[in-house]
Amino acid sequence: MTQRQKASAFAPASVGNAAVGFDLLGFAVEGAGDTVHACRRAESDVVIDDIRGTVTDLPRAADRNTAGRAVLSLLAAQRADFGVRLEINKGIPLGSGLGGSAASATAALVAVNALLDRPLAQAELYPYALAGETVASGSAHGDNVGPQLLGGLVLASPDQLFRIPLPDGLVAVVVHPDHVVETRAAREVLQIGFGLEEIVAQQTRLGLFLAGCYRNDLALIRAGLADGLIEPRRAGLIPGFHAVKQAALDHGALGASISGAGPSVFGWFTDRQAAAAAGEDMISAFGQHGLAASALVCGLDAPGARLLLDDEDTPCAT
Repeated sequence: MTQRQKASAFAPASVGNAAVGFDLLGFAVEGAGDTVHACRRAESDVVIDDIRGTVTDLPRAADRNTAGRAVLSLLAAQRADFGVRLEINKGIPLGSGLGGSAASATAALVAVNALLDRPLAQAELYPYALAGETVASGSAHGDNVGPQLLGGLVLASPDQLFRIPLPDGLVAVVVHPDHVVETRAAREVLQIGFGLEEIVAQQTRLGLFLAGCYRNDLALIRAGLADGLIEPRRAGLIPGFHAVKQAALDHGALGASISGAGPSVFGWFTDRQAAAAAGEDMISAFGQHGLAASALVCGLDAPGARLLLDDEDTPCAT
């Protein structure tokens, strides 16, 4: 069988935590993402040739780059007899709360996986995506790479991914302001411990939320889709957050909260028209606090990462 020499893949943006599932739950967001082009090379290393798009000043050393680290771990585990060259096209701003660092790792893995003699199932790429994620955040949490790999809403345990069923027709709006919140900084505000009552209350919400997803019960989802644990600590990092969240709730959102570490804010809705109207008011609320913003509206069944058709006129670097 002829060995494949190159492959390109796209990984979507994602919302980590999904309000109620810190470091555990996340969902894919259609409309933004990262693309990675991978080419085989004879030397058994990983070379990052170029980084383009919304962010370009990222480390080129493979072990210090999320995509590079992820691919290094995959090639080592699979005992590949080749290396790769990577070109990364960033479509997600870093520090946006939309899984930008994770998307580069996910897209790179899906592309390089296609070059293996025996490609893995996409879910099997999870541990290598976690290896890449540690570069950006300092910890291995799968709430971004999980939905980027599988699409939809995903529960990411330390070693396994579970796609969570949802009622048909649910729609998310995600509003991204022109503001940066670094993941490591957002984690620093969580260093002080939480009270037992706070933890129990959040566990209760998580149980209600997951029960609602599996029982197709919007009332239970609404009862659980809230964050009384992390959001209060991080809200102060996002100018106008409370007004933006309220704008979503005023349009009938099932729930609204911070996307990942922020500053993006999301809401869940039962129809696209309400989500779009909420997005406009959420943008206005950010504007009243001096921030320009943009909105993405998509179904909660958004697809995960996928291989792209290669441009045959673009040769692999040598």
